[in-house]
Amino acid sequence: MRSYNTRKSYLPDKFSVTHLFLAIQIVIFLLMTLNGGSTNVLTLILFGAKFNPAIVQGEWWRLIAPMFIHIGFTHILVNSITLYYLGTQMESLYGSLRFALIYLLSGLMGNLMSFAFNDSISAGASTSLFGLFAAAIVLGRQFPYNLGIQQMARSFTMLIFLNFFFGFFSAAVDNFGHLGGALGGALAAVFIAMPRTAKSQNGQRLLFLIIYFVSAIFFAYTGFMRAGFALY
Repeated sequence: MRSYNTRKSYLPDKFSVTHLFLAIQIVIFLLMTLNGGSTNVLTLILFGAKFNPAIVQGEWWRLIAPMFIHIGFTHILVNSITLYYLGTQMESLYGSLRFALIYLLSGLMGNLMSFAFNDSISAGASTSLFGLFAAAIVLGRQFPYNLGIQQMARSFTMLIFLNFFFGFFSAAVDNFGHLGGALGGALAAVFIAMPRTAKSQNGQRLLFLIIYFVSAIFFAYTGFMRAGFALY
């Protein structure tokens, strides 16, 4: 890992995956608005929201698509602002490729856990955002003497616990998606290590990679069995 620079940490160099993800979710939201509205159930299903019966029938792409779909203006506004500030900071630390992998793997794990334990239609970038929060916390453990990273990790630790706490009081929040996203982000932050830690943590990286795949398979199997029994 290169030295932490607070002036650079909020500004990704040249190409920005954060801006790309923002553009994708905004374009999709606009298309949904023009095709029935982002709160319309049929529109949500059409554009790829997590819909368990469809996943059981083989539409596995619905485990990726939901992280770019949002339900209502407030939903996309809050998640877009969070992605902009959190994403640019994390992308500058990890680099664009590693950041993109952590973001996508977090969202995938979040949607898998939601598939396993939440029968409701759901969507949103928050599965991936919780993964980024968790990845920041892992960074704090990996670099205990870097004051900038430590401050960031402490802030995100408080934020993630507050979000979990208030989330459990709202039926509209996909808590399993958030929890799965945090799990995926924490695991991915280890096996997608930053350059300075890559060689010294190969055994740990492999272990966490295995845990990620085992968890993903477990959630997929659980979701399939629960939804399958519900259908038949």
